[in-house]
Amino acid sequence: MTEQVKLNPQTSAAAGKAPVKKKKIASLDRRKARAGWIFVLPFVIGFVLVYIPIIYEALSYSFFNYSYLENGAVVKEFVGFTHYSTALFAEADFVQTLLTGLGEMAFDIPAILIFSLFIAVILNQKMAGRAVFRAIFFLPVVVSTGMMESILSSSYSAGSEAMELGGAESATEKLASSLALEQLLMSVFESLGFGVGLVEYIVQMVAEIASIVNRSGVQILIFLASLQSISPAIYESCQIDGATSWETFWKITFPMVTPMILVNGVYTIIDSFTTDSNSVMRVIGETYGSSTKGAPHVSAAMGWMYFLVVMLIVGLIAAIMSAFVFYQRRD
Repeated sequence: MTEQVKLNPQTSAAAGKAPVKKKKIASLDRRKARAGWIFVLPFVIGFVLVYIPIIYEALSYSFFNYSYLENGAVVKEFVGFTHYSTALFAEADFVQTLLTGLGEMAFDIPAILIFSLFIAVILNQKMAGRAVFRAIFFLPVVVSTGMMESILSSSYSAGSEAMELGGAESATEKLASSLALEQLLMSVFESLGFGVGLVEYIVQMVAEIASIVNRSGVQILIFLASLQSISPAIYESCQIDGATSWETFWKITFPMVTPMILVNGVYTIIDSFTTDSNSVMRVIGETYGSSTKGAPHVSAAMGWMYFLVVMLIVGLIAAIMSAFVFYQRRD
């Protein structure tokens, strides 16, 4: 017995047509990514049109000798790593200054990170005049840029010359008072049970406090933004559970700001290596401006070696700190 099935005419007509494709709607993440590319497009264009030619010229300067003919033509002669060997072995100041700069960096970076996090935690508290104090700590960043930095550096050099002309007695008195302060601090911290190495580090931090404050404005601002992104409900639950302020800091605040510790660490390394007061940058600039034959080529080789050292240190620090970074899950 055969069973017959009646089909709907509309269904049979639709079956013969191709399936209608639904229009794909871009997700929110994709639209944000497109908007982000639009914002960074000016930088990408500038990098391709301006920075890449400069990088190519600097790299060619370190591997070639340029000679200029009378008719204005330029002749390039490939010399390999000759300029690099000259910078390493013939220019003794470069290697010595680089090692000294690395030692200073090993002291400066932890000191700046500790100080900036400490000040950010204080400025995040509810108190009168909080906005004024935040502006005061960020003021050195504005003052120490561009023309103001050159004015301050010239004033500092003029003051140093005046101190030298003032005689050795005032310098001796200041040195004696500084040593007395260091001895007092060392005795206080040693009486509290701190180790000798930690005591020396703290004393050196106190001696360099002006430089640390001057270079901590951006880091304080980044830490403040990270602290304000922590939900107040987390702190309320800690208070309900009876956690102390010390426990709350180490169990909640510090893990939540570890991503910004990594960001500030990388920023501080690059900032300390590229500032005008950096001794290595000064040696590279002096080598470029000297009248020695081939000085610009040797200076370019110094710059590229310095760049590789900086990138190696940044990668090493980022790899070490990434193992201790805590990322909060949003789902």
